Amino acid sequence: MELRELRSFCTAARVRSISRAADILGMGQPTVTTHIKKLETELGATLFDRFKRPIQLTPVGKTLAEVATPLVEGIDALAQTAADAEERGPVVVASTPDIIPHTLLRVVRVFLARHPHIHLRINSTTRREVLHRVINGQADMGIVAHDDRDDQLDFEGLFVYDRVLITPPDHPLLDEPLESLAQVAKWPLILMGPGTHTREILEAELRRRGASYEIIVELDSLDMIKRYVALGMGVSIGPKLAIDPQDEEELGVVSLTHLLPVEQGGIVTVRGKRLSTAAGKFATVMRDTLAAARQTAAGRR
Repeated sequence: MELRELRSFCTAARVRSISRAADILGMGQPTVTTHIKKLETELGATLFDRFKRPIQLTPVGKTLAEVATPLVEGIDALAQTAADAEERGPVVVASTPDIIPHTLLRVVRVFLARHPHIHLRINSTTRREVLHRVINGQADMGIVAHDDRDDQLDFEGLFVYDRVLITPPDHPLLDEPLESLAQVAKWPLILMGPGTHTREILEAELRRRGASYEIIVELDSLDMIKRYVALGMGVSIGPKLAIDPQDEEELGVVSLTHLLPVEQGGIVTVRGKRLSTAAGKFATVMRDTLAAARQTAAGRR
């Protein structure tokens, strides 16, 4: 006895017609007839009196309908509830704090406009912790700069992640060719906290060169870092994606692509794991939004 057979029987019992039941279920009439005959064979009893119009339930048919209808309706309601939950989310996105206020914000703005019914949660943490949360199922996906490959993860590159030097306007570093990070290390540094990706790369390079340096301010927001740099407290190094057009009116910005690695930023997910419907929609919006941003930027050049 299969659920599809019970569903065909209960629908026919409700509307007193096999042909109408077939229309409701989106099946051919012979299929519904076959389902009901299989039930009758398994039960060893006739379920419908087919000589009357509309067809009538036999006593056995009435008993089965009373027992099976709540069961079928409950299973169908459960399936719909599961489908609704799959559609609504929540979608949990983990990202590094340098990506959240700029690249991710642009994506979220479009996503909420397109899918206001989907619940979205955003976690801000270090790159290492982002990958950990994705692997352990605490996040549907991570948005990070990714330069290595992990057998447990799939990575889809969607934007360029390069670094820039950020200085106050008219800073001496803007007047000389920048040939080494040792030149930057001579100045007080304002950086993101320990464990952040760009800081780890920067400090590793400075140690490799034997350069001494002093970090005078540690913050968890690049927007705040830019404000402190503009005050003249020091200089910083951060991702170019955190630089807004208006920032260059108050700051000096110098590309470091010749001194620090250029990476790809994008979506990280568990290899082989299917995204939920809601998470898949978020990934689609991110692809579309960032592709449009690249086209706009290319048009300006």
